[in-house]
Amino acid sequence: MSDFERPLAPRGRKAAKRMGAYLRDEQLVPDLALISPARRARETWDRVKPHLGPVSEHSEPRLYEAPADGLLTIVRETEPAVRTLLILGHNPGLEELAKLLAGAGPHKARARLMRKYPTAGLAVLDLDIERWRDVDAGLGRLDRFVTPRSLKSEDR
Repeated sequence: MSDFERPLAPRGRKAAKRMGAYLRDEQLVPDLALISPARRARETWDRVKPHLGPVSEHSEPRLYEAPADGLLTIVRETEPAVRTLLILGHNPGLEELAKLLAGAGPHKARARLMRKYPTAGLAVLDLDIERWRDVDAGLGRLDRFVTPRSLKSEDR
């Protein structure tokens, strides 16, 4: 089976539901979700979106295996009406993008991001910009970095 058609593992299914509930509980509902067309990304989104209510979504083929600069191009193309964007894609590109953009934020969250960005990790970045096309390296403030494991430990 190709990597593109690889299904989400059982642990990934649980993590996706947990992250969807977290997004809902923290009121981190995006205006637009860009989703990789790879099977495991679609399956992840199918488990996250029921927690969020209506969200505009778009399957974006360029997300699959995209490096950070390719992802940055996609972000810069976002329509101005979108205030909150969710990208559901793959590493190492998403990890590289988060590290590239996170110029500020809580030290512990940034240190965890720099150490490892696991499957189903969530980097919430605040960008003080007028237009998405203005996004650039170091302009983001890492609001939080959440992993399925950190949520699991909070549940105990």
